[in-house]
Amino acid sequence: MAKQSNIRITPLGGIGEIGKNMTVIEYADEILIVDCGLCFPREDMLGVDYVIPDITYLRENKHKIKAILITHGHEDHIGATPYLLPELGAPVYGTDLALALIEKKLEERKLKGFDLNIIAAGDSFSIGSFKIEAIKVSHSIDAAVGYALHTPAGVIVHTGDFKIDYTPIDGKVIDLAKFADLGNKGVLALMSDSTNAETPGFTKSESQVGETFENYFKKASGRIIVATFASNIHRLQQVISASKRFGRKVCLSGRSMLKIAKVATELGYLNIDESMLVEMEDLPKMKKNKIVILTTGSQGETMSGLVRMAAGEHRRLTMIPGDLVIISATPIPGNERYVSNVINMLYRKGADVINEGVANVHVSGHACAEELKLMLALTKPKYFIPVHGEYRHLYRHAKLAESLGVKKKNIFIPEIGKVMEIGKRFSRFTETVTAGSVIIDGLGVGDVGNVVLRDRKLLSQDGLFMVVVSISQETGELLSGPEIISRGFVYMKESGDLLDGAKDIITGVVEDCASKQVSDWTTIKGRIKKAVRNYLYENTKRSPMILPIIIDM
Repeated sequence: MAKQSNIRITPLGGIGEIGKNMTVIEYADEILIVDCGLCFPREDMLGVDYVIPDITYLRENKHKIKAILITHGHEDHIGATPYLLPELGAPVYGTDLALALIEKKLEERKLKGFDLNIIAAGDSFSIGSFKIEAIKVSHSIDAAVGYALHTPAGVIVHTGDFKIDYTPIDGKVIDLAKFADLGNKGVLALMSDSTNAETPGFTKSESQVGETFENYFKKASGRIIVATFASNIHRLQQVISASKRFGRKVCLSGRSMLKIAKVATELGYLNIDESMLVEMEDLPKMKKNKIVILTTGSQGETMSGLVRMAAGEHRRLTMIPGDLVIISATPIPGNERYVSNVINMLYRKGADVINEGVANVHVSGHACAEELKLMLALTKPKYFIPVHGEYRHLYRHAKLAESLGVKKKNIFIPEIGKVMEIGKRFSRFTETVTAGSVIIDGLGVGDVGNVVLRDRKLLSQDGLFMVVVSISQETGELLSGPEIISRGFVYMKESGDLLDGAKDIITGVVEDCASKQVSDWTTIKGRIKKAVRNYLYENTKRSPMILPIIIDM
C-alpha cells in the first residue's frame, strides 16, 4: 500500500543523450508514457538507420499501460511510434499536428487500427487515476505542449521541450499563467527541458529570424536556397512570407519537407498561397531573382536536397554561381563536420553561404538559463528532475534549481532505467530496470547488436581476410588450397610475399591438426584464425577480420 501512495518515474531515453525521449510515470498499478522518440546513430554505428528505446520494462508491465502522451511532433519525441506502438497497443494523446505526423509514419509502414486521440493546449482529461492538463508551450514546432499530471500523491509537471518567446510567429505565447497557477497550488515535482541549461540569458525570438530573412531577400539578385528543419513550421512560414513580399515563387525540395508542409497546410499551421508554389521542372524557365528553393539538408545529411545539390548529384537541381544559400539551423552535436563540408562544397560551386556564424538566421527552440530559472520560480516544485539533455546539461540545470532554493537533497539527476520514487514525505532512487537502446537497420528491429557493430567497425578499419581450404573428412589432410581472398586489407597483386607467407602458416596449422588427429572443424578454424591474425599483425600492424572457411571432402 505504501508504494501505491508514491509516484515512480523511470526514464527509458532522453537522459544523458539528445533524443530517444521516453519517460514512464507510474501511480499504483497504472502507467503513463510521455513521448516515444528515436535518435540518430553515432558515427561508430555503421549502417544503422535509427536508435529507439529498449521497452523491455514496458513489455513486462504491458497490462498497466493506460496511455502515451506526446508533447510535440519532433522525431526525437515521436519517431519510435511505428516500431513500438504495435507492441504497446496503448491509446495515444497529442495535438493535431503531432498525431497527423504519427499517422503518416504509421501509414508508411502500412500500420492501422491505433487509438489516436487529439487534444489541444488548455484541455483537461482523465486517464485512470491521473487527471491531465495540456499546457501551451513555445518550441521550434507548432502545437507543442507540456503536461501537468495530477495524482493523489501530488502534481508532476513535465514541460516537454520549450522556450519562452514573447513574440512568436503565430502570436500564441507560452501559458506562463497556468504554470504559475500550478506553482501556487503546489507542484510535487518538475521535469524540465535541459538542452540549453549551459547557455546564459534568454533564447532569441523566432521573429528576429524573419527580420534577417527580409534583409537578405531584399538584397539577393539571384536564386535563394534556404535549408532548414522541415518540422520548423514557423521558419517555413517566414521564408514563404518573405518570398511573397519580394515577388518570389517557392519550390519545396525534399521528401520530409513536402510531407510536413502538406500536413501543416491542411491543419492550418502553414499559410501558403498555392499560386506561389512551383515544381522543380518549372525552375529553368523562370528568372533567377524570382525563385526560392526551400529544402532539407541543414545538418549535412548525405541524401538531403542541399547536399545532393552541392555535390552535383541532384537529378533536377544544380547550384549556380550567384546562388544565395541560407542554412537556417544549428548543427546538432556530432554533425559539425558534415555541415562544414557542405558549406565548402557550396562555396566551390560559386554560391554565397549564410549560416548562424555569419548572421542571425537561426534561433534555438529550447530555453536558456534565465528562462529555465523563470520556469522553476513559477512552478516552485518540491522536487526537481532535469530531463532532455546530456549529463552536463542536466548537471547545470540542477545547479540552477539549487541556486533558486530547491534543496539539494530534492534534486535528482536521472539515469536511463533508474527508478525514482517520489511521495509527499520522501523521495529516493530505487531499483534499476532493463533499459538502453535498440537498433533499427533497414527492416530489422533489434537484430543488429554490439557484436555486429563491432564486426562492421573492424571491416571498415582493416578489411576482410578470407581463407578457404579443402580438408579430407577422413584423414584431416589438406586436399587443396589454401586460397586467400582479401577485401579492404591489402592489394593482392602487390602483396605476393605476404600472402605466400600466410599460406605457409595455414598449411602448417592444418598439417599439425591432422598429425594430432584434431577433427573438430571449429577447433581447426580457431587455430587458423589465431595463427593468421598473429602473422598479419606482425607483418602489417593491422588486424583485419579473418574468416576461415573449411570445405570437407
